[in-house]
Amino acid sequence: MSSASLIGLGGAALVAIGLYGLIIGADGLKRILAFNILGGGMFLVFGAIARRGAAAGFGGDPVPQALVITGIVVAFSATALAVALLNRLAEAERKDGSGGEA
Repeated sequence: MSSASLIGLGGAALVAIGLYGLIIGADGLKRILAFNILGGGMFLVFGAIARRGAAAGFGGDPVPQALVITGIVVAFSATALAVALLNRLAEAERKDGSGGEA
């Protein structure tokens, strides 16, 4: 089994764990973390697919590498925004005192 296949299987396992966390997670922060795990798995799968072409004798393609790096930056920004919004929501619920029930 090649290293690209192992990386692909590891990425698929991370995707499965992330999907499980999204479905089961009740807390907002747990869902955000599960979504990040799912994204990390997708980055690994995408990298493994790009690496298979290089393993077949072709030159390494820089486009998938650039897309993965861009995806990591966007995922970090989206995570920061989601955590800030979650924090703001919790602060509003504390200030309201009703616990979110109308």
